[in-house]
Amino acid sequence: MVMREGAASTGNSSSGSSDWLFTRFRGNPIVTAQDLPYRVNTVFNPAAAEVDGESALLMRVEDLRGISHLAVARSHDGRTGWQFDAKPTFESDPENHPEEIWGVEDPRVTWLPEVGEWAVAYTAYSRRGPLVSLAFTRDFRSFTRLGPAMPPEDKDAALFPRRFGGRWALIHRPSQLRGPSDMWISYSPDLLHWGDHTMLLPAREGAWWDAGKIGLGPPPLETPDGWLVMYHGVHLTASGSLYRLGFALLDLEDPRICLRRSDEWVFGPSEPYERTGDVVGVTFPCGWILDSSTDELRLYYGAADSSISLATARLSEILDYVRSCPAPDRRRHADRR
Repeated sequence: MVMREGAASTGNSSSGSSDWLFTRFRGNPIVTAQDLPYRVNTVFNPAAAEVDGESALLMRVEDLRGISHLAVARSHDGRTGWQFDAKPTFESDPENHPEEIWGVEDPRVTWLPEVGEWAVAYTAYSRRGPLVSLAFTRDFRSFTRLGPAMPPEDKDAALFPRRFGGRWALIHRPSQLRGPSDMWISYSPDLLHWGDHTMLLPAREGAWWDAGKIGLGPPPLETPDGWLVMYHGVHLTASGSLYRLGFALLDLEDPRICLRRSDEWVFGPSEPYERTGDVVGVTFPCGWILDSSTDELRLYYGAADSSISLATARLSEILDYVRSCPAPDRRRHADRR
């Protein structure tokens, strides 16, 4: 294993800047391509989990061919001292899974107590387009694939940690041939066969920060008020797209029902490492870790598709804010398809 020492002493230009609810870590970015023990182009968009007393990031790594694989970084405090596997942890397997011929990308991980394993929802990429695939792991060292859950074009997926009425639920984002790209929810009795597809959150229109295209960030987080969802909105400007983040709150027993949705974005690209990189103007989280003893929520995100950074917030303050957000228009489920 290769270790990166504490990033807070590297002289990075970030000074713990705040984006309202969130405060950026002073040592950002916490992981860069130069930290990995083998040559890569970029590292970004990590899933996050607490595993065996350590914080583990399952990171998207783009190699010098342009093909992405997943690699693991581990830290005792979730901020510094990151240790890296000496080689890629989860690579594409096009011989057995041709849907992965162009790589595997943007994982989200959910602990399933009923199964006793972490479920990994990731994007498999091929000439047919991106699609949602699932895998399982206990230790983030070995993985068992279930294969595709959704056909292309589809991505930005994560499972809920428990069943609803005997069925598993998956949030995902299909891309339509025309019109906006909205967030959907689908159900399965066995994690293999999926149906009851229902639109969950529509992208807004016009000048809104989340007009045209939205997608899930980290996996849904269960709270007493409902399922907390962070999502990204893509706003097209004259100089390119801006990826910014907002919140929604879903009903605990029927997550098809959105209780609250933020009108404003709560986090977006402002620091140099978020505005300079392979894709400028991007803050893209795939994982968060809650320390319930301190109320601290650690958000891990890809910055400009080039590095990984950390921002922290108080869950109680987030919930106070989300409770103050407006309730979206209620529609019958049949009208939301």
